[in-house]
Amino acid sequence: MRGTSRARTYGRAPFVLAMLVGALVGPVAAREQGGAAQATTPPVARLTMDEAVRLAIDRNQALRVQRLTVDASKADQITAALRPNPNFSLSGSNVPVFSPSQLNFGTFRNDVTYDAGLGFTFERGGKRAKRTTVAEDATDVAEKNVLDAERLVRFQTAQAFIGVLLAKSTLQLAQDNLKSFQQVVDLNRQRVTSGDLAEGDFLPVKLQQLQFETDVSAAEVALVQGRAALRQLVGYDTVAEDVDVVGDLAYRPYTVSLDDLRVAALASRPDLQAVQSGLKLAQDQAALERGNRARDVTGTADYTKTGPSNTIGLGVSFDLPFFDRNQGNIAHADVVVRQAIEAEAGARFGVVTDVVTAFAGYQTSEKVVKLYQSGYLDQAKQSLDISTYAFQRGAASLLTLLDAERTYRSTELAYRQALAAFLASVEQINFVVGKQVMR
Repeated sequence: MRGTSRARTYGRAPFVLAMLVGALVGPVAAREQGGAAQATTPPVARLTMDEAVRLAIDRNQALRVQRLTVDASKADQITAALRPNPNFSLSGSNVPVFSPSQLNFGTFRNDVTYDAGLGFTFERGGKRAKRTTVAEDATDVAEKNVLDAERLVRFQTAQAFIGVLLAKSTLQLAQDNLKSFQQVVDLNRQRVTSGDLAEGDFLPVKLQQLQFETDVSAAEVALVQGRAALRQLVGYDTVAEDVDVVGDLAYRPYTVSLDDLRVAALASRPDLQAVQSGLKLAQDQAALERGNRARDVTGTADYTKTGPSNTIGLGVSFDLPFFDRNQGNIAHADVVVRQAIEAEAGARFGVVTDVVTAFAGYQTSEKVVKLYQSGYLDQAKQSLDISTYAFQRGAASLLTLLDAERTYRSTELAYRQALAAFLASVEQINFVVGKQVMR
């Protein structure tokens, strides 16, 4: 019976082992499957500018690295707030190691002297509080630097998005021009067939088509490059390779004043705030160095046992500041404070200069867009239509037609570039101010 019971137990062992393995491996496999499902999430195929900026702020690798500096600085805060560890010592003396015959229980009980000591360092001058304040200041500077890095990534993403919009619009223009000119080629090929146009006059028209096809190829390459630049900022695997951007190159008037932008920038720019926090850090560091002049006091308590005698001793030790009173570090910290003051003033002047420059660029780009919209676009289109109509009826030369084509193509392309420059100038205003003042 005992053998049968043991056999049954051994027979159930593989089943029990399999159940245990399944219980342990199951959650791990589920997590791996969940991770695989997350990794296979399809990339984004369509993006608005706001969505692109949001993805860039969330997934840009450079920003992720920058944010870790805040975590590292917070870890330094923990170190700065720690108190000194107490010190414990234990020793024995008068052990007759060179007289083995005397090594017995009585010797260790009556002749050997035992000493136990406990010491603790008392920090003076408010070092711990000042050290903690300096660490908090460093964290504040790190956080402001992260905000400034986010500001830069937001601006770069907006620029890249506008670049894709421009490349997309340019490609559409090139394709439309090619299609339109192809109709001219087909019509004049019929004229050659019917004898209304000489073969020699038709060949330059056919050759001009090469320029339109080249424009299409160049626009396609620019669109691929623009998409790649955008993907690099928002997370290369986050969006599809042929991601489509949602938006238009369009002019929109804004009502802003230089004085309002200047005031907003001085209040909002994170890089200026980081420099101001750096000034506070330098001042608190100088206060800490002055606190370090105070000598720390180490208090000790000793217990000594020698035979039947038990004694207790108390002691205090501290440095005598005859020579080193932390003069060098204090002088260095004062210099750093003066440097921080100059840096803060320079940063404020730089912010004002950035605003003035960006506002001038915005006004210029707006003026250029309005010039195109005032009638130059319509005139270029009318000139092309008239030249095409006259050439098809033999009233205009090929040179006139090609010149009208080039003028129209360059005018339309320049207008789209002016719109892109205007949108970029708007984002430049937001960048130099430090917040979205023009949406």
